[in-house]
Amino acid sequence: MQSNDARMLRGAAIPTAVVGVGAVLIALLAAGAKGALAAALAAVVVIAFFSISAVVVSWAGKISAQTMMLAALASYLVKILAVMVLVTAMDGVTIWNTKVFGWTVIGLALLWIAAEFRVALKQRPYIDDTENALDRSP
Repeated sequence: MQSNDARMLRGAAIPTAVVGVGAVLIALLAAGAKGALAAALAAVVVIAFFSISAVVVSWAGKISAQTMMLAALASYLVKILAVMVLVTAMDGVTIWNTKVFGWTVIGLALLWIAAEFRVALKQRPYIDDTENALDRSP
């Protein structure tokens, strides 16, 4: 994994984990032990899914830009489908609060995306301007 990819992963995973702990505490107060279990499971699901996706995209980026884009789109599709299947399969489960699980997944996923966006905005992109530099040569 390249350093900028690792920075992106850390920049999104750490805030998501911290807010996930907060979500567990809020769910514990609002919905009891079942809510806390649901929020904890949701935090694990979001962090695992998005981390796997980041690793796959980073690996694909070593091959080519086209492969990286394909990996990003495919991992996004797989994440959405997997979360949809997970939420649908867990609809009747009474071990934890399914509403807390669903809202925590949505909240933490949005937080992860916002954190990645923040890290991406802070990074200075490498711009290869050799063509314009050659045009300006004496």
